[in-house]
Amino acid sequence: MRRIALVTLVVDDYDEAIAFYTEALGFRLAEDAPRPDGSRWVVVEPGPGASGAGLLLARAKGEAQAARVGDQTGGRVGFFLHTDDFARDHARMTAAGVTFLEEPRHEPYGIVAVFQDLYGNRWDLLQPAG
Repeated sequence: MRRIALVTLVVDDYDEAIAFYTEALGFRLAEDAPRPDGSRWVVVEPGPGASGAGLLLARAKGEAQAARVGDQTGGRVGFFLHTDDFARDHARMTAAGVTFLEEPRHEPYGIVAVFQDLYGNRWDLLQPAG
């Protein structure tokens, strides 16, 4: 069996990223370990009982990486958060201050709305059809 285990998300600050992903999006902090070079190995996952890839939150090093924070996909939706209850998660995330860029819409593939993380990366919150 093979699967994608982690996707790196370049961030400005570990602690503010952890707070956003755990408090606003409801992820769980899976790992937070110091590394010899002064960086940290920080992994967040969508939550208890969730499956799929986690996010490795990596603090930007140098100008080239710092320039990518918030724009890792050139303005496209780059991340997809599936849910089994769109209304519940949309309401909780909105109450937590998450910025949705559109109203929820019904598509043949499910209920979806685009939101942005604290850095401006675009995400789909999606309850798949069926």
